[in-house]
Amino acid sequence: MDHNQKTDTSKVGKYRWIIVILLFFATTINYLDRQVIGLLKPTLEQTFNWSETDYGHIVMAFSAAYALGLLLFGRFIDKAGTKIGYAVSIVVWSVAAIFHAAAKSTIGFGVARAALGLGEAGNFPAAIKAVAEWFPKKERALATGIFNSGANIGAVVAPIMVPAILAAYGWQEAFWITGAIGFIWLIFWWIFYEIPSRQKRVTAYELEYIHSDNEPVVADQGNSVSWAKLFRLRQTWAFIIGKLLTDPVWWFFLFWLPSYFASTFAIDLKKPSLHLVIVYSATTIGSIGGGYLSSYFIKRGWPVFKARKTAMLIFALCVVPIMAAKYATDVWVAVGLISLAAAAHQAWSANIFTTASDMFPKRAVSSVVGIGGMAGAVGGILFPLLVGWILETYKSSGNIVAGYNIIFIVCGLAYVVAWVLMHLLTPKMKEIRL
Repeated sequence: MDHNQKTDTSKVGKYRWIIVILLFFATTINYLDRQVIGLLKPTLEQTFNWSETDYGHIVMAFSAAYALGLLLFGRFIDKAGTKIGYAVSIVVWSVAAIFHAAAKSTIGFGVARAALGLGEAGNFPAAIKAVAEWFPKKERALATGIFNSGANIGAVVAPIMVPAILAAYGWQEAFWITGAIGFIWLIFWWIFYEIPSRQKRVTAYELEYIHSDNEPVVADQGNSVSWAKLFRLRQTWAFIIGKLLTDPVWWFFLFWLPSYFASTFAIDLKKPSLHLVIVYSATTIGSIGGGYLSSYFIKRGWPVFKARKTAMLIFALCVVPIMAAKYATDVWVAVGLISLAAAAHQAWSANIFTTASDMFPKRAVSSVVGIGGMAGAVGGILFPLLVGWILETYKSSGNIVAGYNIIFIVCGLAYVVAWVLMHLLTPKMKEIRL
């Protein structure tokens, strides 16, 4: 538990929350850029004559590159430091996003998509490390929940913005307008970000509060821990399994929900979709609320591990009702069930990310997040193959809705299974001294 639980917060500054705002906007841009293709899917299917399997392969190219990128960027950020690591990541993904506009074939989209995945992979390892650098444990889940909600804001903005650009200009412009936004963010990042000990805008009180966990302060870079050492630890495997089993569900929500609503309830994706806006708005509440809940438990005096585990169990159980989506004949019942599950995923996400900085020292956090994120992305590669195959099979028999019902059952069970396995591996989530 925190030794400095009773820090006088009235004297503590607020600069660390400016860092969270930067992380929030980066994550918003990250998800806006990756959402564009899902919303353009019907248009691109007609233009390039794609089958469901073709689209599955394009999604898979993103996922495979994203998986590799997480591993590489996790390590790179621990070595080069958060400031440079994040900057490199956003430059790579913004250029790749713009390059979608130049694609002339399915393979061209696959290449642009792979480059986007590689660059976007740097977002979460960098952001989680920044939170570990700037926040004591009692505030980390809330800070993570706030920046992580950018994923949902990006997903809310996209269904409004992309169809409007498509209608006014065309699909190419949708890619290059959204892709250019990352360069604007980069200017602010370069001006405002530095680790706390080097940041002149931080007060002595806030610096003391940030380091109130009594974790040794180490240099920002060059002190990373080897993968071999990390893979020998149960804590690493707990994080890997948690991400492997739950991340693919979120990827399914991102890439297939638009076409689920289109095929099941005849929603026109050429118009801004209120249904998708509601789903992704709910996830914003889930992300911030999920981060708040475990931080609230810690402030009430609970041990860190108990607070995180209890919060995560609550959120795992909140995903289970999505299995009832198969009985939903009304679109708003489906929206309600999916909104609850998607919100619970983001609440889970805010906490599982924070377990990495609970269990590992700051100099290893990006590497661990990269490894776990890679596992989640590998799940994100395999799951779309299964989803594509199930939907293709049921589409050919004229009952695509039954295909979605099978997928919802898998989604409903994933989090409870993940929670049980994580608990068995790390009952007390002990902090590691490397």
